[in-house]
Amino acid sequence: MPDEPVSTLSDVTRTYGGVPVLDSISLAIDPGVTAVIGPNGSGKSTLLRLLVGATEPTTGEVRHPGATGPKPIGYLPQRVPFRDGFTARETLAFYARLVGGDPDAALEQVGLADAGDRRVEALSGGMRRLLGIAQAVLGDPTLVALDEPASGLDPGMRERAFRAAAERADRDTAVVVSSHALDLVDDHADRVVLLRRGGVAVAGPLDRLLDDHAVDDVSGLYRAVTTAEERTGAERSDEEGGDGDAESDEEERDGGDTKPDVHVTGVSER
Repeated sequence: MPDEPVSTLSDVTRTYGGVPVLDSISLAIDPGVTAVIGPNGSGKSTLLRLLVGATEPTTGEVRHPGATGPKPIGYLPQRVPFRDGFTARETLAFYARLVGGDPDAALEQVGLADAGDRRVEALSGGMRRLLGIAQAVLGDPTLVALDEPASGLDPGMRERAFRAAAERADRDTAVVVSSHALDLVDDHADRVVLLRRGGVAVAGPLDRLLDDHAVDDVSGLYRAVTTAEERTGAERSDEEGGDGDAESDEEERDGGDTKPDVHVTGVSER
């Protein structure tokens, strides 16, 4: 393994309208697959945007000591703005001229080899998502950040998307994936970061976290950690005489996402 992480976040806080979405986050991103999970509004998308430089931290520092090469960082946002009128192959060829790589190989990797000549606007939502993954990994970036890569995909495509992402990870390359697909996290993640109320509830190697919490899978880990957090919050509310959920209802959002704290697919892009 390399002596230093691919990327680090040091005491990073990000606020929107004065409200902290992420508060004092410190993480080291090592080679392999890191899955970022958590309730809606917990800051998953904001964390990925900070990691790739799409959003600047309000305070703290993001560094990439191990991200190198012509295209050190690849990023898949929740909404990929591909330009209509071009085929999938032409779209990737445009990016390949900038960062290198083989468009046909990238299409093959995500299972779109047969759709290379189809125009972007004719692709299904799931196929556009796969094309976004192909674009993100084009040029062999050392850090790949994928925001909900399995969102909107059928079961077969979900597995294909995660597998394609996981296959990018090696002793030098870090793949960071935010996801609600906890079964796929079980199958492909090396490490897990669980965000809760704008902070890191737990983080570390998946096997160690499962052992520490005496659970069998990521769903069990999610329940164990969030239940413990809710219990702690309720106890603190009783002691202080306040409403333990009032703050989360107002402030636990990811760039304006005020959806309930439930475990469903679909979160704010910011």
